Amino acid sequence: MDAERIDIARRCLAAAHDGTMDFPGIVGMLMDAGFEGYHVDYRCGTSTYHLPCGNHIVLPSGQGRTDIAPLFRADKVEAAVQEAQAGGPGYTYHGFCDKVAAAGCAGYMVSFCGRRVVYYGRTAETHVEHFPQ
Repeated sequence: MDAERIDIARRCLAAAHDGTMDFPGIVGMLMDAGFEGYHVDYRCGTSTYHLPCGNHIVLPSGQGRTDIAPLFRADKVEAAVQEAQAGGPGYTYHGFCDKVAAAGCAGYMVSFCGRRVVYYGRTAETHVEHFPQ
């Protein structure tokens, strides 16, 4: 993977953590750079950014490992997503990650071409959120 795309992936990850860019902005920047999606793995503490050709980059998530509840609660994941979409006062990406992990989310996959995010638990239970139209 070329240095420019690696830099874009790093900047998007940092922007999520420091709150300087929202999810639609991050998606747009990654799509413009040719990425087809990314995967956040709370168990490994990584974020992996994928190109259609199979090239990818794995970055440390920047927040350390997150304790993941054993029971997947799709309703709690959905509530955390709705809170993130509202972007209310006090919202942080770190807080979002803590909330979904407490709801049993082990990670999530973002598909730009599928226009969806698939949140999954330790038992492979899932909750799917479609990108807003």
